[in-house]
Amino acid sequence: MTGHRSRLDPSSARIRTAVTGCLQRAGIRGRLLVATSGGPDSLALAAAAAFVSRHADIDPIAVIVDHGLQPGSAAVADQAAVAVQKLGLPAQIRRVEVPRNGAGPEAAARDQRYRALVEAAREEGAAGILLGHTRDDQAESVLLGLVRGSGTTSLAGMRESSLRDGVTLLRPLLSIPRSDTVASCAAQGLTPWQDPQNTDPRFTRSRIRTNVMPYLEKELGPGVSAALSRSAHQLAEDADFIAESAERAYRKVTERVDATGEITADRRELAALPAAIRHRIYLLAVRECSGASLTRRHVDELDRLVLVSNAPTACDLPGTKVERAHVRIRFLRAPSDIDG
Repeated sequence: MTGHRSRLDPSSARIRTAVTGCLQRAGIRGRLLVATSGGPDSLALAAAAAFVSRHADIDPIAVIVDHGLQPGSAAVADQAAVAVQKLGLPAQIRRVEVPRNGAGPEAAARDQRYRALVEAAREEGAAGILLGHTRDDQAESVLLGLVRGSGTTSLAGMRESSLRDGVTLLRPLLSIPRSDTVASCAAQGLTPWQDPQNTDPRFTRSRIRTNVMPYLEKELGPGVSAALSRSAHQLAEDADFIAESAERAYRKVTERVDATGEITADRRELAALPAAIRHRIYLLAVRECSGASLTRRHVDELDRLVLVSNAPTACDLPGTKVERAHVRIRFLRAPSDIDG
């Protein structure tokens, strides 16, 4: 009697290939965290990481972050831990408190989740963190950026590899549709948790996921998420080039006064630069000066200061005061930040 192997589910094969390729491109080896919620995306990712670890030099650990925002969240975290342990992965649960502030529950929870993951990576000596964002998540991010009027950096979406607080974040599934993670879980007998917030109409991203994307697919035909993801990839290439050019220009046209932390630039040199480069120099100067971020309105204020001779000679930005003195533009940390 001839034995035979069961055929590998194509969706699982694609996910394993994506994980392997991502790790090879990043040059990641050794200890690795897998961010796991128990949902289909992260569960399929954990299963793929467990498989890849048997053939590659990686040592994955699943980390579940419990935000405590929903009734029964502790039980959901425990179930996720059991699920990944059955896959052969060690698991740990990190419980966090999400502050009630003006950032909104989604943003606040995301910030706390990343903080917990970065902390876990440092404690474990991990080379990186695997995240389960899919092609559909990428498409939703691009749409969200469009409706908010975002610039190139935001419209470029999430990157396969990025840094957060010095820790490498890897998103190997950005080319994988969500339907593949669902199919992979089903093929492997895994029962993922369905997060009710993913369909909660109070959240903009949830409305994009449940209403906008299905409508676009219906009216424009299948492939919308793939097209948006391709656009993000192309924009990422452009954004990277502009960012590198802006960094070089920033080092060339600015000077730092070490005694005060003040950053100065020649107004004429700034004015001669392409707008895309000049605007990024503003962002870099404010970030170096105070660590703050700027909105488009702030950038426009700075442009008036630099380009318009009869404009006001100073403007107050988050954490930073900017002054025009003859031909110099001075970025100074706001006194309240220095004193407080």
